[in-house]
Amino acid sequence: MPDNTAPVGKIHSIDAKRLLCPMPVIKLQNLVKHCQPGDQIEIVCTDPGTQQDIPAWCRIHSHDIIAIQETEASHWLFKIAVG
Repeated sequence: MPDNTAPVGKIHSIDAKRLLCPMPVIKLQNLVKHCQPGDQIEIVCTDPGTQQDIPAWCRIHSHDIIAIQETEASHWLFKIAVG
């Protein structure tokens, strides 16, 4: 039976806790420059504005949001597939 799942590249992590706009997006942008399509990035943020900023940035730059989870009070985990 063929495997229809896309291969996953490297998984990268960013700790953006306690950083305010625009720093979480800048850290994400700087890391993406060193990634390959198929890599994944997990970024943890505490700035509530990232709930809009990161998905908008991903949409503009053709990256996919895999998941957004509130991991604990005022902590959001974004899982992003590099396009």
